[in-house]
Amino acid sequence: MDKALHQMTSVDSQPHPRPSVAAESSSSHMPIAPAEIGIPEKQRQAVVAILNTVLADEFVLYTKSRRCHWNVQGPDFSELHELFQKQYEQLGQIVDDVAERARALDGVAAGSLEEYLRLTRLNEEPTMSYDARGMIAALLADHERLIRSLRQDLRICSDQHGDEGTMDFLTGLMQAHEKTAWMLRAYLR
Repeated sequence: MDKALHQMTSVDSQPHPRPSVAAESSSSHMPIAPAEIGIPEKQRQAVVAILNTVLADEFVLYTKSRRCHWNVQGPDFSELHELFQKQYEQLGQIVDDVAERARALDGVAAGSLEEYLRLTRLNEEPTMSYDARGMIAALLADHERLIRSLRQDLRICSDQHGDEGTMDFLTGLMQAHEKTAWMLRAYLR
């Protein structure tokens, strides 16, 4: 066993050859072929547009969840402060996953606040000032809005664009939002 470990470490410790600078610079000017993943370019770009809208929705909800985390007060402060933190952390991961899905389809992920505000289907509420119960209700309404939108988006991805991979991806997002909505709804009952 020690011999096998030594062989593994000795191989890994050897320097790996790097391509020359000339090779790197000449290859950077070569045209890159479009993605050949079984979905035509036009359909892929339509799916990327849907994903960018979802990305905007998720980012706006992420921001609203952080605002609730920062501003919640009242007798349930600790519990809700932690709940909102868990939710924005989950949404932060979802934002990254959606952007990476757009890139996997050879698209460009939206990445500016201006784009997010233009693309989102959620209402931005810059003057939102709710008590704890109002924060929960506002976040619940946004999660439910996203669930309804995702349900439509996933059908379009499959039925109109032949992208079952994105349909499956969006189904997973929808299920995550359904679980969060259930938890928020339980607080209001």
